[in-house]
Amino acid sequence: MTTGVQEAPRAVPPSAEPRAEQGAATRWWRARRSMQPVTDWTTEWKPLVWIVAVFSAFYFLPVGNARFDGAVVEALALTRWYAQEHVLLCLVPAFFIAGAISVFVRQASVLKYLGPRAPKPVAYGVASISGTILAVCSCTVLPLFGGIYANGAGLGPATAFLYSGPAINALAIILTARILGVELGLARGIAAIVFALVIGLLMHVIFRRDEAQRSNSWIAPSDADETGRPLWQTAVFFGAMVGVLVFANWGSAGSADGFWGVVHTLKWQITAGFALLLAFALVRWIRMSVVEIGVIVAVTALLALLFPAQPLVPFAAATVGLSLAASTSDGEAGDWFAASWGFAKQIFPLLLLGILAAGLLLGRPGHEGLIPADWVARSVGGNSLGANLFAAVAGAFMYFATLTEVPILQGLMGSGMGDGPALTLLLAGPALSLPSILVIRSMIGISKTLVFLMLVVVMSTATGMLYGAIM
Repeated sequence: MTTGVQEAPRAVPPSAEPRAEQGAATRWWRARRSMQPVTDWTTEWKPLVWIVAVFSAFYFLPVGNARFDGAVVEALALTRWYAQEHVLLCLVPAFFIAGAISVFVRQASVLKYLGPRAPKPVAYGVASISGTILAVCSCTVLPLFGGIYANGAGLGPATAFLYSGPAINALAIILTARILGVELGLARGIAAIVFALVIGLLMHVIFRRDEAQRSNSWIAPSDADETGRPLWQTAVFFGAMVGVLVFANWGSAGSADGFWGVVHTLKWQITAGFALLLAFALVRWIRMSVVEIGVIVAVTALLALLFPAQPLVPFAAATVGLSLAASTSDGEAGDWFAASWGFAKQIFPLLLLGILAAGLLLGRPGHEGLIPADWVARSVGGNSLGANLFAAVAGAFMYFATLTEVPILQGLMGSGMGDGPALTLLLAGPALSLPSILVIRSMIGISKTLVFLMLVVVMSTATGMLYGAIM
């Protein structure tokens, strides 16, 4: 029963609710101020800069501009040409040779003839002679350089080999003398030999402290390291691989007459002979399966008969077959493939990136990139310091395949290039390129790479100016 009297509501302090809200806001604000920021911009500014730079580059990309579109086409065309003409015939054999250096060449032998403590006449003489025999381009020599350097060769002899391989090319020097003149060919040959020795010695002197530490880090090989197969067997094995590399890439001397013309005509028959010698060495001394090697030889010979005008087909088949057989083998053959594959992973991506950039900037012979060809022709006229320096820097970053520097230079001299800058380009161009610079940096570091680049540029410039003054 209700009485009709209602209970009065409980009194609430007028400021209680606002105070509660105010306290929660204050606590949130104080907690927020005490928290560490989620993003620390003192460490994240570098990724931000890269993102903004890449975004800006694509945002302002001059697509539709005739020169830019042409440069992109030239970059892709140069990369395709390199992939078609040089990867299979040049790089793949070079990777196998570099891997073989790491596995089959005793470290004691490398240290004895090319190590930091080796007698200087022996070390630099062996490095220069080895490079002369190979006669490869600035990119193909990289796996070989990496192989001997990683196996204990001193920085001086290794860089002498690095320069001499592409620069001291007997066929290229002969071709230079025939097409551009005896004086220029003779000057190129003498200067290239001197450069290889001087650059190697200067690299050793400049980085002698690093070399001393590196030399001390090598453990003296025991007597067991010296034992193994006879030296002549190793020499035959490497000779067969070098023979395949050299003759598969043997360029035309411009005429089918004479000794060099006959050699070029028979290049694939000679290459096949060295390949058979290599197959014999793999079975007899490396202990690979005679059945597997026999199948590879038979398939390669069959494809050579079926595709006589396309020698790359049997060459590719032999390369794939040898890779499969070696990669699935135990012992030295498996180690050989693993080392070769390691060089391929390190070098090949950087090479393609560098060739793409070189094609974008400079184009192909006879085609322009972003940099107009007439700029180059005007910049190398006369015999001034600027002309020679420009020729040295441009040559150091351009990519020249073996023997292609001669017709390129012939066209530039026809456009007004001076004799001095011509020799400068011949000394700096074949020895270096943007792709090779990127790879060398990954092998010996940026400081040594910059010094090597500077030595090539400075010595080429000075020699070109001296030659131009004399002529």
